[in-house]
Amino acid sequence: MIRAKSLYHLILYSIIFIIFLTSSFTFIIIDNAFDDFNEKIQIMKNDYFSKQKDLIEADIRKTTKFIDYYHNKYKDTKTEQEIKNDVLHAIEMMREVENINDYVFIYDFEGTSVYYPISRNNIGKNLYEFTDPTGKRVIKELVDISQKKNGGFVKYIWYKPELKDEALKISYALSYKPWNWTIGKGIYLDEIDALIKEKKKEHDEKISNYILQILSLTIMLVLYSIFIYKNATILIVNDVKEIGRYFKETQKSDTRISQNRLIFGEFKVIANYAYDAMHNIKDKNQMLEGLNKHLEEKVDEQTKALSDLLESQKRFLKNSVHEVNTPLSIIRTNIDLLKRHTPTNKYIANIESGAKIIQYIYDDLSYLIKKDRVEYPKEYINFSEYLIERLNFFDSIAKANDLYFINNIEEDIYIKFNHTELQRIVDNNISNSIKYSKPKSPIYIRLSYFNDEIVEFSVKTNSEMIENKEKIFSDFYRENNSRGGFGLGLRIVKEICDKNLVIINLDSNDKDTKFTYRFRINENTTS
Repeated sequence: MIRAKSLYHLILYSIIFIIFLTSSFTFIIIDNAFDDFNEKIQIMKNDYFSKQKDLIEADIRKTTKFIDYYHNKYKDTKTEQEIKNDVLHAIEMMREVENINDYVFIYDFEGTSVYYPISRNNIGKNLYEFTDPTGKRVIKELVDISQKKNGGFVKYIWYKPELKDEALKISYALSYKPWNWTIGKGIYLDEIDALIKEKKKEHDEKISNYILQILSLTIMLVLYSIFIYKNATILIVNDVKEIGRYFKETQKSDTRISQNRLIFGEFKVIANYAYDAMHNIKDKNQMLEGLNKHLEEKVDEQTKALSDLLESQKRFLKNSVHEVNTPLSIIRTNIDLLKRHTPTNKYIANIESGAKIIQYIYDDLSYLIKKDRVEYPKEYINFSEYLIERLNFFDSIAKANDLYFINNIEEDIYIKFNHTELQRIVDNNISNSIKYSKPKSPIYIRLSYFNDEIVEFSVKTNSEMIENKEKIFSDFYRENNSRGGFGLGLRIVKEICDKNLVIINLDSNDKDTKFTYRFRINENTTS
């Protein structure tokens, strides 16, 4: 049996050895498997979408060539309507009936349905103004893009027969101009999920094999630990029992423990500390008994006072927000009426700018009061159009502060998000950019796709460097107290981003400051 002079030296090398082996093997195996899986999934997604788009484009081009061939062949022997009927019958015969999601659709340039095998009740109806849940005029965009030289693709939300529900879809459309027909075919973007699920199953099997390997290594380490346990725990238990006996002895006598009674140096030190601590405890016991008699009463009294104060603050804030709403609406309405008579009056413009600042602060406080009592459901939002709308709202405030916006906003960017929470993120960032930008400097607003699943929104200003990046999202914190505000805006933004898995990045230096937010396009986290 090993008789070590120090418990520390006995177990230190074993712990280091176990940690090193376990960490190394686990990290290498899991990291390689994870990277390999993600790479394969991304390649599979890209290949799938590319191949599917090529297939539907090829199908439509073949269809238009067939129509052109048949039309030219029989135009001298059949009426045009007979030729059209023959073409539609041929397309119907070539359709794979088993796959209800795979079909060709035809509209004329006026938006009237000519051929739609999934719902024949719509044939003959004019659907030119039909919109999907996001407000996109689907048929109009398909007709417009089909008339280009090489046609084109349109992404939208459409009914999927297999699911009996709506899903994201992309379609290719090409026109046959002799008949003013728009001919198209699409694929549903959720079909890749089944392939990913299959790949995930393979990945899980691979991970299971890795876990078996790690388990084998763990068994070896456990055997080694048992060896250490047999040699070390016996010595440790003996010293612990000896210290326990010493504590009982000190209740009758006031002597230090003999150093020869213990093996490990650490326990000798512990015994000496215990002797000193017991004396200190006895001395302070009487003092604590006196303090404890009055402590509970004082704590209850202060707790009640703080609770009453917090409740009063909540009522004041709630009543204040409620009282501000009506006069603020009256001010905004009268400003609009004054602008009709004197649209270029600078004083009215300054009043409007101030009213909008109050409106933005009111919206922040209103959200702060309601956020724990109100549900915020998500919907598909045209982020591009909404961002332009909010920039128009803040434009007069920017001009009043000798600032101007420079926008780089991609069109038709949609995300699944709550409208109120998106407004708080956008408004707080634009308001802060106006508040902290240097005079006569531009404010750069950018909205673009980061990749197929993420949208990036950023606001960059020419402003002072932010010194405390860790505190900037804290309650009531302001980098510059002379600029006004309550210090709540970015705290609200951080809370919304955290619960919706929005990634925040802050870059700040002597020249400029940039806030960047990355949104998942189809984030399903409940707000």
